[in-house]
Amino acid sequence: MPMDVGYQEEFICNSRGVKLFTCRWLPISSPSPKSLVFLCHGYGMECSVFMKEVGMTLAGAGYGVYGLDYEGHGKSGGIRCLIKKFDNLVSDCDSFFKDICRKDEYRGKGKFLYGESMGGAVALLLHKRDPAFWDSAVLLAPMCKISEKMKPSPMVVKILTKLEYIIPKWKIVPAKDVIDSAFKDPVKRDEIRRNKLIYQEKPRLKTALEMLRTSMDLEANLSQITFPFLVLHGMEDTVTDPEISLALYNSARSSDKTIKNYPGMWHSLTYGEPSENVGIVFFDIVSWLDKHSSAINSIGRADQVILDQRNEGRRSSM
Repeated sequence: MPMDVGYQEEFICNSRGVKLFTCRWLPISSPSPKSLVFLCHGYGMECSVFMKEVGMTLAGAGYGVYGLDYEGHGKSGGIRCLIKKFDNLVSDCDSFFKDICRKDEYRGKGKFLYGESMGGAVALLLHKRDPAFWDSAVLLAPMCKISEKMKPSPMVVKILTKLEYIIPKWKIVPAKDVIDSAFKDPVKRDEIRRNKLIYQEKPRLKTALEMLRTSMDLEANLSQITFPFLVLHGMEDTVTDPEISLALYNSARSSDKTIKNYPGMWHSLTYGEPSENVGIVFFDIVSWLDKHSSAINSIGRADQVILDQRNEGRRSSM
């Protein structure tokens, strides 16, 4: 049975002095969450409204869920959707997420990353930065490889690279309407358009190049992915090619990896699909989290018993 969920918001400052918006959904009726889930949202998106259903669903299933709006996104400060350096996003998430994990009440809890689209790239880079820290990840249509159909020519990249420091903020990058392409349900598509926290203009030059470089770097290093993960993709996705998730699944050295493909579904699996489809996706996510959270917590309990026995032995010998 879903638990009652509490919601809270807080602003923090990153290392560059920019105010960042954070939020959390916590199960109220449980004394302690099963594990922690950290949300990495997609390009132009935000956590408090767009990812509310994710937060509510996972917290309702017993998880502590934490989100952060990247610099320039949602309610956070900074120039709207200007990504000066992709590693800045990763560093901000790394700092905030680890601060939460260090809290006394979360000692020994499972630590899961959850990334949608560009957030999938953030989650994978967090893992690459500290491979032993994160227990596993849920990745929905992750941005970790450039589709051959979407990859710009080397000449175009060369020209844009020469311009990035001259006109980094310019919204000159041609792009199709991602909202029309990502959200299958027309009612939900209209809701997205009314969400003023979501960036709905053309990508800035510097942002587009940072995303391109990040995708190409991840594509070249997918074999460095070693932690357990669940990757999910709609087979009718035209924003990120389903072949991208297959490449991640095939290339990663993780011994525990699962791929879920959904015929007929589009890019936004947890928001843009009809409700029955969203329910199917959430069922798969929660089932996978429950299985892995239970295994992690069992190891944690065993380690704690050993530690308690050692401490008791020390006290007895004094």
